Amino acid sequence: MREHDENAEPPDLHRRLVAGPTPKHVQLGAILRDLVEHELPPDSAVPSERELAQRFGVSRLTVREAIGRLVAAGLLTRVRGRGTFTARPRLETPPLTSFTQELQRHGMAASSTLLTCSEEVPATNTSATLGLAPGEPAYRVCRLRLADGVPLALEHGWFSPRLVPGLLDHDLTGSLYSLLAQTYGVLLNRGRQTVWAAEADASTARLLKVRTSSPLLVFRRVSAVGEHPVEDTTSWYRGDKYQLTMSADQPGTPRGPHSVQGGAHER
Repeated sequence: MREHDENAEPPDLHRRLVAGPTPKHVQLGAILRDLVEHELPPDSAVPSERELAQRFGVSRLTVREAIGRLVAAGLLTRVRGRGTFTARPRLETPPLTSFTQELQRHGMAASSTLLTCSEEVPATNTSATLGLAPGEPAYRVCRLRLADGVPLALEHGWFSPRLVPGLLDHDLTGSLYSLLAQTYGVLLNRGRQTVWAAEADASTARLLKVRTSSPLLVFRRVSAVGEHPVEDTTSWYRGDKYQLTMSADQPGTPRGPHSVQGGAHER
């Protein structure tokens, strides 16, 4: 939930918009942003386009433009047949952080649905990434990750049997990284992650409960213990629930005492 500033002035939803250099949809957007950021908790309904148009004396097109900008900014979300609601804050997914801990930080419960698990021969590039011999099998684990029961990500992972023999015999619905550490003594300390944007195909959209072609963030991560690769996992994250934050330094610039570095993303 967004923090409420007791000293902040509540947004005035009864004031009129004024003619001037600032377009009315921008003025209205600022009022609605104040309402969303300081007054309404996540998942709260906001007034309808008709109500806002009447209240502020503008056209519904102006209201639609103001709301559309807040939807694009991740502050509002539209639900077909129900209306417009305040959005939950997008979760951060820096390359090396814990999915479970991030949800806990937001007061949300992490869970997983195991879709399939098997021992198969992976594709050539995955086999090479995991350091396996041609034709050598690996463990394939596909899961749906949820927060408070809401689907957030679809994961397809490959794991090296050389380092985690018998992985499929264990409960795979919890944190796999915790399982690897507690059962196998495998503490992942290196990772390489590639991120790109994609659209949800029909099957992925159905699992994530979004519309087909909805924007997704796709992460392919290879994690290892020293020089020994353990997993090669590709994850499809809902674009309306996640954002990626990265830091960059000018080459040759020394890191200061407040520099931020990443850590491993827990599965």
